[in-house]
Amino acid sequence: MLMDDGLAGKRVLVTGGSRGLGAAAVRRFAESGATVLAVARNAPAEPVPATFIPGDLGTPAGAAALARRVLDEVGGIDVLVDNAAAATGPAATLDRTDEAWLADLDANLLSAVRLDRELVPGMVERGTGVVVHVSSIASRLPQNQEASYAAAKAALNAYSRTLAAEVGPHGVRVVCVLPGFIATQGALSHLRQFADRQGITLEEQTRQVVEHLNVPMGRPGDPEDAAELIAFLASARAKWLTGAQFRVDGGIIPTT
Repeated sequence: MLMDDGLAGKRVLVTGGSRGLGAAAVRRFAESGATVLAVARNAPAEPVPATFIPGDLGTPAGAAALARRVLDEVGGIDVLVDNAAAATGPAATLDRTDEAWLADLDANLLSAVRLDRELVPGMVERGTGVVVHVSSIASRLPQNQEASYAAAKAALNAYSRTLAAEVGPHGVRVVCVLPGFIATQGALSHLRQFADRQGITLEEQTRQVVEHLNVPMGRPGDPEDAAELIAFLASARAKWLTGAQFRVDGGIIPTT
């Protein structure tokens, strides 16, 4: 049964759509009857209810080539979810190299900028569209040893706000979602490695992270928790929401 949220028939593109939060968003939009395109460098390990398109947003040429293929496939995009992201390994702030800073800025800011530059003008021309930038709670509450990732996500927040102001008069909305600790397969895989090094269980390692982040809900979120917010913000029910940031983090409280 389709969910009546006005997304049926919409053309939705989700980057980083082959796994984790992106795959959850793909499934959520498909449940609403949308035509979904999932973009990622690698094909999904498990089938997703979408047309998979391999793409690399690491260069302007790669973004332009992806946009051309998307336009050939569906003619235009109604909802763009900029979810593709990556992070360099942990390192002390003053020890981070230029390469690490540039890599995080490229993966978490410029990948979205490049694809928006290709696809948002079509939304402006049609007078309608929604862009959802998937940022991170790290942009508000950066953790030790992740300065370049947190800074890149904070830059994405600022970019999202300015883009919203520019395209709003043309009927295009731009919003930013800030997930907290989400239990994706990738996150759990990293936690399992840390747990093995300490000789503890994955459950214990997860509990330690939840306590460190001071999550009142007492658990990590599921990818579907973030996907539900993304779908709501993309729907007509959120038709007056733009230029804003929305946390989905279980109520994380900053520690002093």
